[in-house]
Amino acid sequence: MSANRRPRRSVSGLPRWDRCAVMGVINVTPDSFSDGGRFFDPAAAVKRGLELAAEGADLVDVGGESTRPGAQRVDEEEELRRVLPVVRGLVGEGVLVSVDTMRARVAERAVAAGARLVNDVSGGRADPRMVPVVAEAGVPFVVMHWRGQSADMNDRAVYGDVVREVCDELRAALDGAVAGGIDADRIVADPGLGFAKNAEHDLALVAALGELAELGRPLLVAASRKRFLGRVLAGGPGATPPPARERDAATAAVTALAARDGAWAVRVHEVRASADAVRVAHAVERAAR
Repeated sequence: MSANRRPRRSVSGLPRWDRCAVMGVINVTPDSFSDGGRFFDPAAAVKRGLELAAEGADLVDVGGESTRPGAQRVDEEEELRRVLPVVRGLVGEGVLVSVDTMRARVAERAVAAGARLVNDVSGGRADPRMVPVVAEAGVPFVVMHWRGQSADMNDRAVYGDVVREVCDELRAALDGAVAGGIDADRIVADPGLGFAKNAEHDLALVAALGELAELGRPLLVAASRKRFLGRVLAGGPGATPPPARERDAATAAVTALAARDGAWAVRVHEVRASADAVRVAHAVERAAR
């Protein structure tokens, strides 16, 4: 089946979009690689979430713990303190919210506050209670390819065939979530760009999104502002990559590629360009029918 005819697959419990959805990012952290604490204040975070929704975000992903390479974990109470007011504030304004967390209690409290999706970069492996909690809540769940915590994940970026190994490891994680009681039609797969991967690995995975679709689950592609885009934009070995906030045009390029290849959603920090990209990709797709 050609890329522009591949079904995107819907996710039970969420709206059915006729194109690639756009997930906006809110980092309620002081140490994000991307926005460096700009939205650490809950009021600023809610305001930013509303801006993202106005710019075309279909849902907004709220996270209170940085997962940048080398990041150290925050404690559970601090994560809850950061996340819950923002989830409540956005839900109260009618925004569709997901929560980005590796902790079952944070997921549970965020869902109780109105979050509709749990986005766990560990795919339920960092906290053994996560899969049972999500199964009990009956909400959709993002399972990302993950090899370990951010503090040492760069040391785990060793592959013989990155596409095959990511597919195999991600399939095992997806099967584990189903075995733990989460309905298969509520599970989203994420190849984990930038997590235990170098730039060459990330580019190979973007090139192979069609193969990743063979996992049989909707795909979330989270390339926004990541290191591999900086390496591409630097233009050569030894050159200095542009800072994260200057990688939004490159992010939109990946969004267009992901939309063309049937991704269910993209996760981005700046929404407007990616929202435009998915709509253009959808128009081209319709014209090709």
